[in-house]
Amino acid sequence: MDNILNAWYFGTIIVPILIILAKIIDVSLGTLRIILVSKGSKSLAPFLGFFEVLVWIIAIGQVMQNLTNPINYVAYALGFALGNYFGILLEGKLALGQVIVRVISKRDASELIEVLKTAKYGITIVDAIGSTGPVHMIFTVIKRSQVGKVVNIIKEYNPRAFYSIEDIRYVSETNFGTILPEKGSWFRRTQNKKK
Repeated sequence: MDNILNAWYFGTIIVPILIILAKIIDVSLGTLRIILVSKGSKSLAPFLGFFEVLVWIIAIGQVMQNLTNPINYVAYALGFALGNYFGILLEGKLALGQVIVRVISKRDASELIEVLKTAKYGITIVDAIGSTGPVHMIFTVIKRSQVGKVVNIIKEYNPRAFYSIEDIRYVSETNFGTILPEKGSWFRRTQNKKK
């Protein structure tokens, strides 16, 4: 009787939980891999792809071995959904890559410009004509991890300014202060290998 109870418990509770966990890992790795591929990473993306497929084989193997248990189907789908969610959260926490921030201001932006310069952000300033007249455009390329800080500076020193942020695939070696990672970082080593 204990063997039957243990088999039921394992097949009904433990296997679905393992499937959920495997799919969360699988899809989270897949999400990160796709983001790395879009950013041109040639070293880490294949490594993540290997483990992504390995975990997928384990998860689908458990579903295929237990086709009579519909809970496994639900576990597989739930793991997939949660994997997408956690993959996006993880990527947001890692804040991989660089972005370009464009600020368009109708009013004098000299205070904002000085604060960005003081914070050692490389900036480019362009006077332009908008739909309602002259505007000042400020461009800066920063690490994604610095977006919150730069947006806070914009909101504090030029709250009515329009700004947009876009991902960048590649940034050349420059001396623009804070856009490049510290020396010796993994990212710097992989970027130097591309040359």
